[in-house]
Parts: sequence; structure tokens; C-alpha cells
Amino acid sequence: MIIKSSIWYFRSFLPAGRQARSLTSEVLPHPSQIPPCQGGTKGGLSELQAKKPLKYYILLFVFSLFTIHLSLFTCAYAVEPPQRIISLAPNLTEILFELGLGDRIAGVTSFCDYPEEAKKKPKVGGMSNPSLETVVSMKPDIVLMTTDGNPQEFEARLRSFEIKTYIFRARRLTELPDGIRDLGAILGVKDRAEALADNTEERINRLRENKNFSPFTLHSSLKRKVLFIVWPEPLIVAGPGTVIDDAIHIIGSENIASKAKASYPKYSIEEILRMSPDVIMIGKGHADVRKVSKGLLKRLKILPAIKNNRVFYVSDDLYRLGPRTLRGVEEIGSLVEGIK
Repeated sequence: MIIKSSIWYFRSFLPAGRQARSLTSEVLPHPSQIPPCQGGTKGGLSELQAKKPLKYYILLFVFSLFTIHLSLFTCAYAVEPPQRIISLAPNLTEILFELGLGDRIAGVTSFCDYPEEAKKKPKVGGMSNPSLETVVSMKPDIVLMTTDGNPQEFEARLRSFEIKTYIFRARRLTELPDGIRDLGAILGVKDRAEALADNTEERINRLRENKNFSPFTLHSSLKRKVLFIVWPEPLIVAGPGTVIDDAIHIIGSENIASKAKASYPKYSIEEILRMSPDVIMIGKGHADVRKVSKGLLKRLKILPAIKNNRVFYVSDDLYRLGPRTLRGVEEIGSLVEGIK
């Protein structure tokens, strides 16, 4: 389109006789049909066109070619996908590997430990305190960040160094597919991202339509009251607006912390005893979580959940909004299914 437009632009400056060589007679009339101009110029040409030397058209043609070349170069540069990517969040690192972009990852945080290849990538610090000096020294084409965990001021500092950034804004389970699509478009892997996003949507819909969950979903009296403990000491639970809350809802259960004022509120022993959950789930986000949670469970021993052996240690799949999240939903769903 750029080349075609430039050719027509060049032709517009040519005398009518030269234009007629490449145009049909229906577009331009025969020279004999053109009335003479007031100045008496031969062939009906304007005086301005008649006086222009051949050198003028040569220079114009060279200028047009230069413009075309510059335009094509600019377009090619604009669509060049980032080759050196720094990920400042574990879930983004997992998505990158799932999209087949592991070889483009130049750096990750110390929390990026999945898949196994992520552990071998150069580290730039933590999520909340990445090293600006390290990131800048790696000369990334783009730095990926999230709205959860990464400080906003860090993005501003990166931009002051003219480093391109991208903020992954998906926070809920239903937002994940579009989040993957947007990320894929930025990184130049739109088709792969579309395929992953479509698969994610299909799995979410299948979970919602799971007949094993439907009795709990349709009848509130049958819903299991679930407490999901993110960390036992201090006692932090999963509240509203979290992926864990979404997961508990999808499996037809009730999150007893869904009405809390914070996404990850601190709960007291008295509050948990008052709400009396049917099921307690503890995320294995740390190797010593079983040891750390012993004291807490001892203080909650009068709860039906503990008396009936309904305390489950689950994987950290629900902690990161990414490819493994739905596996985490399936995991807690199977646990609730198995309760009689």
C-alpha cells in the first residue's frame, strides 16, 4: 500500500502525456481533446508543468523511494517482538514458558521457581524489591510486571531509563484468558496466546458445568463452608477478590472470609471458631507449613473440620494466576467432592 501510494503520488507530478502511458483512455482524454491553455502551451499542459525539467522528476522519484524505504524500515522496527524479556512475577514467568518463550527470558525474580528451567535464569531480586541496577544492566527489550506485588514507582524508574514495561492487569480467574491474549500480542506470539487462552476458557466453563459441583451450587444449604489458610503464623486467609475465592465459588462452596475488607485479611482464633468452617485448606506455599500449622490446629481442635479430619494441605497452584491455576481449582474440587 505504501509503495502503490507513492507511485501514484509521483505520477501526479508528471505531464498528462506521460501519465497517459500507464492509464486507460477512460481515465485521461486523448491530448487532441484537451483545449489549449491561455498561454498557448502545446498539448493542453499547464505552463508550470511544461517548464519543469526532467531533473525535477528524477529528484522527485529518488525522494519517493527514500520515503518508501524509511516507512518500511519504521514499520518493521515497530513490530519487532521483544527478544530480551525480564519477568518480575512468578505467574508471568510461568505464562512465558507456557507460550514457548523461555529462550527469550533474560531475568526473573527470586520467587520464580516454576517450571524447573526458571530456577536457572538470572535473578533480579524479589517481587517487591527488584534491583534497578541489575535490571538496567541486563538491557531488556521489555520488563513484565503485575498490579499485585510489584511497586508502581519501580515502573516509573524503568521508564526514566527508557525501558519499555508492560503491566499484566488480570487478577481474577475470569480475567486470565484475556490477560494471556493481551500479553501474547505484546510479545509477538498472538496465535499461541490465543490457543492457550481458548483452552483456559474451555476448562473454566467445564469446571462451572461440573455436575458433581452443581448440587452444592444450586442449594446454599449444601454448600461447604471453607477456610483457606494462606499462612498459619500470623494467621492470614484468602478473602474476596482473590483467585482462591473464585476457585471456592466455582466448586460450589462458600469462602467464610469472602466478606472480609481485605483480599488477604488477618483472622483471629475467635473469629474462626465463631464461623465454624466445614473444611480447612492450608496452602503448601512453604516447606515447613505442616510444622508451623500444628500449633494453630491444636487451638482449633474443637472445630468439626478438625474432628472429622477435613483439614487438607493443598498445592500452591492457586497462588499464581497462570497455567497451573485451573489445576488448583480441580484439586480443591476433588477434595470437596470426596467429603461425605
